[in-house]
Amino acid sequence: MPEKIILGVDPGTNVMGYGVISCDGNKMQLISMGSVMLSKYSNQMLKLKHIFERSLYLIDNYHPDEFAIESQFFGKNVQSMLKLGRAQGTSIAAALYRDIPIFEYAPRKIKQSITGNGASSKEQVAIMLSKLLFIEEMPKFLDATDGLAVAVTHYFQGGKPDAGDDKKFGSWDSFIKNNPDRIK
Repeated sequence: MPEKIILGVDPGTNVMGYGVISCDGNKMQLISMGSVMLSKYSNQMLKLKHIFERSLYLIDNYHPDEFAIESQFFGKNVQSMLKLGRAQGTSIAAALYRDIPIFEYAPRKIKQSITGNGASSKEQVAIMLSKLLFIEEMPKFLDATDGLAVAVTHYFQGGKPDAGDDKKFGSWDSFIKNNPDRIK
């Protein structure tokens, strides 16, 4: 695997987590991780503007070769899913604006990739990442380690979101293909 930088994003409407790693063959190194606080913005459109601006800043600052993002999970609250989808789309638009290849991973796939268990907690994911990347101090918000987990998952998957896992849902296309009865 050639040397590259991966930006991972955990989209959110109140907190957006991100992680940046460099990869050189079998070596992976933490460059940065953090959280973008959005709860101070009361207007949803201002949040989206800030997500776009911060995503562009991260891209322009770290020059990632690839952009990995957590896909939406399928929940019961339609309004929450809509807001999260907008946040995700806004961050993706920033990567598209800078012509960076985009990869999407399902939450269970990320947890499975990092801990070996698709039902792991945020804390379990953070602990495993701290061991993998020698992180001495955990961030205040685990959204940062969630964003980092997306980047690490992309590295582990070798740039193939559904590598060897036909039954899991790594994208909307695979969900639709595997669940034709749920589409109306």
